[in-house]
Amino acid sequence: MAGRSLALLAVSLALLQVASAARSWLTQFTTDGVVRTGYDTSGQKVMMLNLDRSSGPAGFNSKEQFLYGEFSIEMKLIPGNSAGTVSCFYLSSGTDDWRDEIDMEFMGNSSGQPVVLNTNVWANGDGKKEHQFDLWFDPSADYHTYTIIWNPENILFKVDNVFIRSFKRYADLPYPSSKPMTLHATLWDGSYWATEKGKVPIDWNNAPFVVSYRSFYANACVSGGACHAGRDGWMHRQLDAAEWGTVRWAERNYMRYNYCQDGYRFPQGFPAECNRN
Repeated sequence: MAGRSLALLAVSLALLQVASAARSWLTQFTTDGVVRTGYDTSGQKVMMLNLDRSSGPAGFNSKEQFLYGEFSIEMKLIPGNSAGTVSCFYLSSGTDDWRDEIDMEFMGNSSGQPVVLNTNVWANGDGKKEHQFDLWFDPSADYHTYTIIWNPENILFKVDNVFIRSFKRYADLPYPSSKPMTLHATLWDGSYWATEKGKVPIDWNNAPFVVSYRSFYANACVSGGACHAGRDGWMHRQLDAAEWGTVRWAERNYMRYNYCQDGYRFPQGFPAECNRN
């Protein structure tokens, strides 16, 4: 009987730890729109953003603001025809014309076509810094990890264990460095822009569209507070030679758009950083 009681106690404690971790994850955010929660088969807490014609956009937003940090989350995107939808994981200082922002935006596509990941950096309201990549896997089949590392020297974007972009800081050019930012995850109707430059809108017959998020991680400096103890791992993080190799691999094989190659958009000359990277 004692052995059975100890076994039951161990199970109860394990379930309590899972529930406590789930509550901790949720309590860091406020929500907008239709957001549901549940557990996956491994017992991890999942937050699901839902979009249909009547619901409007959905999202969750950190209660804290940050000034530098490492942020990651696991996402499972919309299966099938997701054209016109935009699923996001990003940091933003606000909605004003002078905002700073760091974006990972997943632009839906027609069935069988690759989902496009749009990475972008805004500094003082200038956001024409896009690098776009076709994802080389089905992002709706399973969870994948998406990471933003933001420090005083560069902004790094990573998919699973693959770095795909480094946006470097230059002393004479705008860079997100002084405005605390809130972390957001959103799902919205981007029919006017998302798929083939707006040519393919949402097909609401496929609604509801659902994006699932789990395993949120942040090691960051909280605005008005302290930096987390592990900051040495990201505060001065830059890419080594092998990691630059994965960036070049992604650019060579999967890059769909690079603002530094868009002469139509910049007829007077490319942004200054294009000639320095």
